[in-house]
Amino acid sequence: MIYLDYAATTPVDDEVLDTFIKVSKNYMANPNSLHKLGVKAKELIDASTAQVAKILHVKESEIIYTSGASEANNTAIKGICLKYQNRGKHIITTKLEHSSVTGAIAYLQTQGYDVDFVELDSYGRVDLDNLKSLIREDTILVSIASVNSEVGIIQPIEEIANILKEYPKVYFHTDITQSVGKINFDLTNVDLASFSAQKIYGIKGVGCLIKKESIKIEPLIHGGKSTTIYRSGTPATALIVSLAKALRLIYEKKESNYNYVANLNSYLYQKLKDCKNIHINSNEYCSPYIFNFSIPGIKPETMLHALEMDDIFISTQTACSSNTKSLAVYELFHEEKYANSTIRVSLSHLTTKEELDIFIDKLLSNIERLLVFNEGR
Repeated sequence: MIYLDYAATTPVDDEVLDTFIKVSKNYMANPNSLHKLGVKAKELIDASTAQVAKILHVKESEIIYTSGASEANNTAIKGICLKYQNRGKHIITTKLEHSSVTGAIAYLQTQGYDVDFVELDSYGRVDLDNLKSLIREDTILVSIASVNSEVGIIQPIEEIANILKEYPKVYFHTDITQSVGKINFDLTNVDLASFSAQKIYGIKGVGCLIKKESIKIEPLIHGGKSTTIYRSGTPATALIVSLAKALRLIYEKKESNYNYVANLNSYLYQKLKDCKNIHINSNEYCSPYIFNFSIPGIKPETMLHALEMDDIFISTQTACSSNTKSLAVYELFHEEKYANSTIRVSLSHLTTKEELDIFIDKLLSNIERLLVFNEGR
């Protein structure tokens, strides 16, 4: 099997899984119970929270555990907008966001919120001057992902945060799901940030929302004591500890992993850049972990299933998207033929050059076969 869909989800690291199993067996008590078993479980959660806070350079009190990045994004966006709606109902975002961001914002639009989309440059990066021009008296939230999950475009999060620092009533949320453990980022002036364990070789079902201490939000889930007043429910001790473990392991090898994947990405680019039937969508401002291209004339799902027959697994766009075309690719090139035929290959430190060679060979042979078939229809 050749797996090239790491941006959708990653395999669980053996050490992380081992930690999850041990904690599940040995720390069964509710961490909010007053007896000593509960106290021990809470101490373990607190130690994990301290580890997460140290790695991400935030305060322990700023960490909210969730079921994943989608819940974290919804909590951040709806939480801010509902809490501060008396100040205004204007949101700024981009057309490159994950569906858990666009979905939350679309819901708020039905509740009377107004949305503006920032203009992008030719590389898909936010036009900072346009961003500043969109800020109004009633703007309460800007939500822009650190790395786009389809094409891999890296946004200047620190620069955006510095601009918004001049507007104290405007809060800045960023989805860092495709950045954590992969690329450098600074959350100093970021108000809220979301990520998920399943993208860093952790277990599905746990994520994190970082919310700066001075900010209040309206919770999505009410009732019951937890690790924070902003997300009720019995703390999932084993999941929380396993998230901290996954985060620590991925950061220990972040630099070497990045260099390795960057070399793989460059190799893939060199092999495909001159292929006449392939249009490469990712660019120099993209994360090396994501490589996006289009094959005009071939439906992406057709290629996905063709490669699947050879036990090769890729994606057409972000796994959570319900769109038939890539909105991110359309925003970059404004060409339907590219947006309707996108393929996403996402790489990992687990990917080998030999796997890429097999993928490239099968990809090119399938392109030739499918184009001939389509022409003959």
